[in-house]
Amino acid sequence: MKLLNYMEDIAANELERLLEDTKDICKCQKCKLDMLAWALNRLPPKYIVSEKGRVFTKITEQNVQFQVDVIRELTKAILYISKKPQH
Repeated sequence: MKLLNYMEDIAANELERLLEDTKDICKCQKCKLDMLAWALNRLPPKYIVSEKGRVFTKITEQNVQFQVDVIRELTKAILYISKKPQH
């Protein structure tokens, strides 16, 4: 296994879920990557290097505050990027 920031996977999956419920904004690949980058720059990284680390981080992901933090930053990112798309 290689070094992986598991927060990228968590945020990317949650972003897709949030965008399904969002209308009237650009959802092109560039905007989605900008939204993801914006949010990840404001969320703590969760680096893992083993399957054991992945399991531990998956358990942490179930924490309500953790979920709220990810959703909060992604929502801010969606609002910010949708107002100022870079294309």
